[in-house]
Amino acid sequence: MTLPYDRKSQLEAFDRLLTIMDELREKCPWDKKQTIESLRHLTIEETFELSDAILDNDLDEIKNELGDILLHIVFYARIGSEKKAFDMASVINQLNEKLIRRHPHIYGETQAEDEETVKQNWEKIKLQEKGNESVLGGVPRSLPALIKAMRIQEKARGVGFDWEEKHQVWAKVEEEMAEFKEVFDAEGDTHPDKEKATAEFGDLLFSLINYARFIDINPEEALEKTNRKFIHRFQYLENAARNSGKTLSEMSLAEMDVFWEEAKKH
Repeated sequence: MTLPYDRKSQLEAFDRLLTIMDELREKCPWDKKQTIESLRHLTIEETFELSDAILDNDLDEIKNELGDILLHIVFYARIGSEKKAFDMASVINQLNEKLIRRHPHIYGETQAEDEETVKQNWEKIKLQEKGNESVLGGVPRSLPALIKAMRIQEKARGVGFDWEEKHQVWAKVEEEMAEFKEVFDAEGDTHPDKEKATAEFGDLLFSLINYARFIDINPEEALEKTNRKFIHRFQYLENAARNSGKTLSEMSLAEMDVFWEEAKKH
């Protein structure tokens, strides 16, 4: 079913949400107690729940989680208005102006015929706006390391610092793998220098993320899909062992491998 694009009904729904938020803030004991700080961890949780729904391609759940995040945005804006710092209108107006400013190829005279040029313009304008001395200054410190590595690389690319050909990136992966193997002898008995091995492993991961980005694979999504696949197969293995009257700790690796191969077919 295709929903009709009805601006009037959308504005009415948003106005109703603002009214409900006002009523909850004034009358509900829980909502009255909340602060920007107390909502923070809940917002993070809701964002991860939206991420799960997207990975599951569950459109109904995506709709539900988008509603929860919208509630948080409205909640923050209500608290901001109480502090006389900002309100929903100022939040939206600031966003509108930023979107216009960062799309000069739509609202100005700049030419941008492809996605890459748009990204480069965006990063340059963002750098000017924020007054950062470094193009990497806008990367949040608390981002998970894998996502942070991807964003660092994307921002560097936005100002032209990137590889030209994918074979160059793969050569870097192989170079980092060789350097890691040099400090971590997988076949030998000697213990590696953990600090050096950690550093080289980090370099290897960074280069793999770079290659994934270069060939248009999102490494975070790829790893999460593998996580989910492993969980599904491992839980199949657990159930199969239970049905055979054993626990995993009572089984040999060879026995477990039989069920693991079965799991790949389900």
